[in-house]
Amino acid sequence: EVQLVESGGGLVQPGGSLRLSCAASGFTLSNYGMNWFRQAPGKGLEWVSGINSGGDRLTSVDSVKGRLTISRDCAKNTQYLQMNSLKTEAKAVYYCAKDRSIWWGDGMDYWGTGPLVTVSS
Repeated sequence: EVQLVESGGGLVQPGGSLRLSCAASGFTLSNYGMNWFRQAPGKGLEWVSGINSGGDRLTSVDSVKGRLTISRDCAKNTQYLQMNSLKTEAKAVYYCAKDRSIWWGDGMDYWGTGPLVTVSS
């Protein structure tokens, strides 16, 4: 059974940092593209970042480049989203999602439960 279990959400002050984790089971992370999405209060789902199966290609939406970075640890079968210099508008529920192919954005078939990240002073 495929599962994506996320952790690391919480409250952080503006300018602070958080790291979200997404522990995968039931499949091997390095065989698939992976993604992070987020949904801010009252808004739609937004794709944030993606990484290919080989781990050598990654990309992010322009609004978060330089502040949110996707990575993974294949030995732990876990991917991460490092979030730095957080702004209040980063408040959202963040979801990791498994892609159907070796690339990101080709179609997601499994989703994590989504930890809430709140940025507030």
